[in-house]
Amino acid sequence: MSIGIRGFAFSLAAAILLAPFTALTAAAAKGDPVSVKLTYTECEGCHTFRENKVGPKHCGVVGRKAASLTDYPSYFEALRSSGLAWDVKTLDEFLAEPYSYLPGTAMGYVGISDKESRVDLTAYMALMGSDPNICGVK
Repeated sequence: MSIGIRGFAFSLAAAILLAPFTALTAAAAKGDPVSVKLTYTECEGCHTFRENKVGPKHCGVVGRKAASLTDYPSYFEALRSSGLAWDVKTLDEFLAEPYSYLPGTAMGYVGISDKESRVDLTAYMALMGSDPNICGVK
């Protein structure tokens, strides 16, 4: 059975569009989901994916310019003037040592020293923070 050129083009376009999400799913799946959720639970004292709390919401955090949510007025000056854009690398570096990475940070968390835990956590944040079922349509 032949899918034809139109079917092939559609399949190719779908594969290209879904490739980043497949990579995120694979990255998140490589870790222990229970462990990742327990690690994220530490974040939930101040953050959720959907709503701002003490800290800003995490929906869309990966790929977002730091201190850019218009509905979160409590960003600290060091973050506002940092020029950072959150990606997996900057999140990993920040979460390793928040006070060293961004002097003047107001985040009341000393960081996660274990690299594997940070990799799992940032993959989880990227995956969950881009899920339309959690964050709504973007």
